[in-house]
Amino acid sequence: MDFDFSEHHNLLRQSVRDFARAEVAPHAKKWDEEERFPSEIVPKLADMGLLGIRIPEEFGGSAMDTTSYAICVEEIAKIDGSLALTVASHNGLGTGHILAFGSDAQKQRYLPRAARGEWLAAWALTEPGSGSDSAGLTTTARREGDEWIINGTKMFITQGRVGGFCVVLARTNPAASKQRGITAFVVEHGTAGFSASKHLEKLGCRSSDTAELTFDNVRVHDSQRVGEIDHGFTDTMKILDRGRISIAAMALGLGYGALDMATKYAKDRRQFGKAIAEFQAVQWMLADCKTELDAASLLTYRAAWLCDQGRPYSREASMAKLFASEASTRACNKSLQIHGGYGYTREFSVERHLRDTKLCEIGEGTSEVQRLVIAKHLLAG
Repeated sequence: MDFDFSEHHNLLRQSVRDFARAEVAPHAKKWDEEERFPSEIVPKLADMGLLGIRIPEEFGGSAMDTTSYAICVEEIAKIDGSLALTVASHNGLGTGHILAFGSDAQKQRYLPRAARGEWLAAWALTEPGSGSDSAGLTTTARREGDEWIINGTKMFITQGRVGGFCVVLARTNPAASKQRGITAFVVEHGTAGFSASKHLEKLGCRSSDTAELTFDNVRVHDSQRVGEIDHGFTDTMKILDRGRISIAAMALGLGYGALDMATKYAKDRRQFGKAIAEFQAVQWMLADCKTELDAASLLTYRAAWLCDQGRPYSREASMAKLFASEASTRACNKSLQIHGGYGYTREFSVERHLRDTKLCEIGEGTSEVQRLVIAKHLLAG
């Protein structure tokens, strides 16, 4: 959509768009069919600065603002939701947690490797029994001298198998209230007792690596604790606020990508002697998609702007994520409808966009959770 972005932001958008069309578009369908994480694209992402989007230059990152972060995710998602999810989660969750709350030593060890693509970042909050009720996690970390012993299972973890390190949330004070007794730790792959025990087969985002993680008496030194003891859940909520902006941007990209395909198809496809774009029913579907996606874009970039200005944006991030994800699902569904029978086949990518965008209504807080967050802010005002 038309938006008053700076020249820098417009140049960035064009650069990422060109990269996605050249390096991602020719392969996205195959990656999805193979359900394989495309490790070969990681060095190219790093060369583009897309694995160190928010990491400061002193650690080898690109030091971009939140608006730039959203632009990068949106443009990649127009082509491939799976890769957009990889970029969003790596930058916003795993590295984001260390960037915001890690020690200087942790930043020196993990951020340069993350920016270079040597280590992808994972972030482990969700468990088999705690999804929306994230504070109900049961993974534990028990202190023993200068070490912590972690036990538990995490579910739906992006980069779970391919990540070089993982920020793990664990309960450290069973006597405290659910939200007060949680602490974050950074655990490197290869640590004894830490394993990705199950690759999860998914409806969409199938080339994004998603795994179940197991921690069996995993020992980490206290120097691998991220942030204050028993303060991890509060920190997590701040991480999720920014993450919701990236998921809104991912939804935008998927919706706009599907709309572009539907518009082109409607102009080319002929029925009853004319292009189906001439039929009012098709025109109205296209108009609805465009209107809702542009409204979602305004919400998304408002939240990003507020974040960049250092102003409160938790409510706005939830509003953007809620509206963009649901608008994208509607846009992808209508775009598939415009394709008719061909849209239901894998010959056209519109079906992949529909499968991929459904995740945006679930990940980083379901639509129902976003409504609770928005209502809480509204009633507290």
